[in-house]
Amino acid sequence: MAHIVMFEAPGGNDFDMFETALALGHEVSFLTADLAHYRANGCAQRYLERASTVLEIRPFDLPRALQQLRALTPAPDALICLVDIRLRETARLAQALGLAGLQVAAVDALRDKFTVRRILAQQGLAQPAFALATSNGALRQAVQQLGLPVVIKPCDGYGSQNVAILRDADDLHPLIDPLDHYLSTPCDYGLGVQANQRLLVERYIDAPLLGCDTLSSGGQHRLLGVHEKHMAPAPSSAILGSSFPAPRYHDAALQAYVFSVLDALQFELGAAHIELLMTADGPMLVEVNARLVGAGIPRMLNLALGYSVHAALLELYLGGALPAQGRGTAGVAATRWLCAPRAGELRALHLPDRAAHPLIRQVDVHTRPGQQVAPALHNGQRLVCAMALAPTQAQAEAAAADFIAACSMEILPG
Repeated sequence: MAHIVMFEAPGGNDFDMFETALALGHEVSFLTADLAHYRANGCAQRYLERASTVLEIRPFDLPRALQQLRALTPAPDALICLVDIRLRETARLAQALGLAGLQVAAVDALRDKFTVRRILAQQGLAQPAFALATSNGALRQAVQQLGLPVVIKPCDGYGSQNVAILRDADDLHPLIDPLDHYLSTPCDYGLGVQANQRLLVERYIDAPLLGCDTLSSGGQHRLLGVHEKHMAPAPSSAILGSSFPAPRYHDAALQAYVFSVLDALQFELGAAHIELLMTADGPMLVEVNARLVGAGIPRMLNLALGYSVHAALLELYLGGALPAQGRGTAGVAATRWLCAPRAGELRALHLPDRAAHPLIRQVDVHTRPGQQVAPALHNGQRLVCAMALAPTQAQAEAAAADFIAACSMEILPG
């Protein structure tokens, strides 16, 4: 069996890859820049106790991390990171240790949304008009250049954080003044990482949002399937749910576009989650996430595909092959999220009896009484996720929506 090093865990609580590696009989170590981040989450401790070694490098320092990884016995066979803000460090550590991973130059490009846009433009791939802003003045100029409506997002952002949509002149009212203050305070991503103050401004296109999950090895790609996403109403950028697979969107043209994007970005190994807009002129890229999709969605893939995507990804890092083309599905999985109707302190959360909802396969609660809640403007503010599996997309979506509709909460004024 192999020695796997997990570098951080998504959301501070997603240890599915860790658990999969243990279940397959591998030895697992854990590398982090902040153990307190995980100890604050009650569920993390039981995984950390099962780790062969727990390494904390705080503040994170690449040479120190490399030194400690080289000192591990047995030596690591794979270094896996599913957290966007540490993908660059992961690529450098893997290269220094002689482990499989994406090339450093490819990861550097993938972790900057403007660089991705520029590379795809050079390849002639369809995408929205875009511009870069590194100051509030440049931001205003970019908005004027592109014209409303536009989307503004951090070049190094993830999880829909700090994404703004400016639709009309009212969004530029002097009393709101979003453009003059957008870069005033750097966003803190946690784990000792702050935003790099580079903003991507791009033309907003109103079209269905899709997510495409892929696995790649040696430059060969496998499209696992397409998510059809259910978005919150404006001005929120939160995703309220999705369905997988959505066969009406999975066609040869979409697959060819996705693979062209991966090839242009020299994506050679691992998982990617690619978000697209399905416009009247065909697919257009929203962004590429150079890691396995987050927010518990891999469990949705596992349900629908009938096999573990975590195990398949682990095999790739250990020199294995891509999963077989055309493996059958077990049905359609769908998720729906519960969000707070108003801001305040959560006093109580009431979930319905699972027995009354037989198609629900999983319920994840991301809040607890005493926490501050608010209507979700981004994915990190969602509270409860219900996941259903059914023979058809309509049945799965209805089952997940019915469960969420049966939830209730008590909120005290904040």
